[in-house]
Amino acid sequence: MTIVLVTWLVSLEQYEILVGEKLLALFRTMKFTCLSEGRGYYFPPCHIVNISGFRVLFDCPLDLSALTVFSPLPIVTSSLLDEKTSNVSGQSSSNSESVRREVGESLDSKSLIQAEPWYKTVKSLQLWSIYSIDVVLISSPMGMLGLPFLTRLKDFRSKVYVTEAASRLGKLMMEDLVSMHMELRQFYGPEESGCPQWMTWEKLELLPMALKDIVLGSEGTELGGWMPIYSAADIKGCMEKVQSLKYAEEACYNGALTIKAFSSGLEIGACNWNILSPKGSITYLSGSVFASTTASSFDYKALEGSDVLLYSDFTACNDVDSEKNEFPPDTASSYPSDTGSCWETITESWLDSDEYSEEMEKVSFICQCALDSINDGGSVLIPIGRPGIMLKLLEHVSLSLESSNLKVPIYFVSSAAEELLAFSNIIPEWLSSQRQERLYSGQPLFTHIQLSKEKKLLVSPAIHSSKFLTSWQEPCIAFCPHWSLRLGPVVHLLQRWCADPNSLLIMEEGADINLAFLPFKPMSMKVLQCSFISGIKLKRAIPLLKILQPKHVVPEGLRSHISCWNPTISVSYFSENETVVIPKLNYADMYIAMDLAPELLNYTKVIHENNIVRLKGELLVEQGKHQLVLGKKQVLSSQDRPLLFLGRVDLNSLLMALKKMGMKATAHHAQIANGSETVYTICISEPNEALIEVTASQTMISVADENTASLVSEAVRSTLVCI
Repeated sequence: MTIVLVTWLVSLEQYEILVGEKLLALFRTMKFTCLSEGRGYYFPPCHIVNISGFRVLFDCPLDLSALTVFSPLPIVTSSLLDEKTSNVSGQSSSNSESVRREVGESLDSKSLIQAEPWYKTVKSLQLWSIYSIDVVLISSPMGMLGLPFLTRLKDFRSKVYVTEAASRLGKLMMEDLVSMHMELRQFYGPEESGCPQWMTWEKLELLPMALKDIVLGSEGTELGGWMPIYSAADIKGCMEKVQSLKYAEEACYNGALTIKAFSSGLEIGACNWNILSPKGSITYLSGSVFASTTASSFDYKALEGSDVLLYSDFTACNDVDSEKNEFPPDTASSYPSDTGSCWETITESWLDSDEYSEEMEKVSFICQCALDSINDGGSVLIPIGRPGIMLKLLEHVSLSLESSNLKVPIYFVSSAAEELLAFSNIIPEWLSSQRQERLYSGQPLFTHIQLSKEKKLLVSPAIHSSKFLTSWQEPCIAFCPHWSLRLGPVVHLLQRWCADPNSLLIMEEGADINLAFLPFKPMSMKVLQCSFISGIKLKRAIPLLKILQPKHVVPEGLRSHISCWNPTISVSYFSENETVVIPKLNYADMYIAMDLAPELLNYTKVIHENNIVRLKGELLVEQGKHQLVLGKKQVLSSQDRPLLFLGRVDLNSLLMALKKMGMKATAHHAQIANGSETVYTICISEPNEALIEVTASQTMISVADENTASLVSEAVRSTLVCI
């Protein structure tokens, strides 16, 4: 038998113990754990936060950039397309391994893993009990791609919240990913049961170092994060567990957490989260864009005055080196302490400076490069995976062709293409103000409807569909997935055009180009790499914090800049796979019903200079606030109540009480492993054996029989204050 006595609250009634545990949850510190810092738009960060006893998971992404370790086609097909390796196209798998040993660390198409791809998840997330996660908040469509891996587990019981637009886009992306993967399975055959051959240590040791670092991670611990693709049924089951939210719609979890989503400007449907809990308000700031060309702009005004700001936008961290010569050390001093007086100035500088115009200049440059390739007789391939950017490019490329009087077909090849284009015209609340103005003037939000009617845009679900094959002509402009260059129509089109010096491939920066192009070498095709804004740059990060005015900030990579801005601000810094305890900024309030007020006057005691009163009622949590109301079966007489004890167990007093009861007891003390807490142990040898462990936070009694337990319990209670 084991009895645990929690410091300051000891009760023999189960009801009062449960209420005590709920009350203690009010005073628990908040804990923040970074599971993954992510790498930009396509692999957003992943965090777990403990808020008032509830575990909240922010985003569940996939690292799809890791797909570059796989070959897009089986080795025989690849060798037929590569003249350099045509003489070894008939080699067996054992010969392939010997070739790989011979090349050592050199990389070529033979170095890639010739197998059905697996997908890299956030490895650290698998170390957490899925049953312990209460809420999942998805900040963007890309942060949703790994969600089916969680929702298909039988112990998954979390509530999933995502914006309505991100939910639809995320579902389309997941379905498109599964569709593209099924095409690969046609080449490789049925899925292997158990662990695939490429994951054995013998095979992994043969990989060049560049591939091994991706598969195993820099510390060699990430192999467990690889998973086989989920199924269409898994996606359907996942979406059934998702609750979609409209813009700024309020959702309440368990009466304790009030959750709202506000636009981040990063993508259509992407958001930042505001959470109101009994311990205060928490803002989760993901990758944000102040003035987006397509998506609704960053709604930072809705995030002002939070108690805790979880700064998860790592763009500023990556910006530190590139902007360290531009970022003025006295940036903070250039803004007055009175936020209101500089509101207009700061807002104008953000919206009118370079963010919106920078995006438009990039789009114009891309269109001009595409026209140059078309004029030279080449085709243009655009495997960009951002729905907002893709819609923008589709619109401006068609306008450029029309202004240049070029009649060139535009293809959009994807299993999700038709539904994506249809959905983009019915979500005005998540689109930019320029797009919304079109709606008010009676124009379509995007021009692709008119392009389809005029046969300038041809939409096809697959590259082998009859609709696509019968309408195919070159030169052309093709939008298609996947940006990793390992899945989907892009593989076939890139193999067709890679040797054409007049054709153009447009892709985003960030990917390992040498690794991505291995299956397609030698590459004569022109390549245009472009970068799009994926978050808040360093020069805007500190002014943003000055406007938001949070009481506590949890950032990373901004240490020196935050200290320069305001050395007195409360800050907690974190690193990947590290748990940070966020200090209590304020205690939670609890509203007590008027019916219980007389007991505050009649039964209050002063104990250890604190006013203590014992109340009995029903503890309710509603809209993030605690209330204690009169219970249905209220005990009117204090004499009829079971006894309740309060205080800390004094070791010497307890030893004396045990000896008075005829027990033989000896005391010992030792420190726990980390040296932060001392454990006092009392060993009872007669009349029966028992063990009492006393720490600053609890007293644990371990005893074999009920009679001894009753005597020990009485001795412990004699050292406490009865109320």
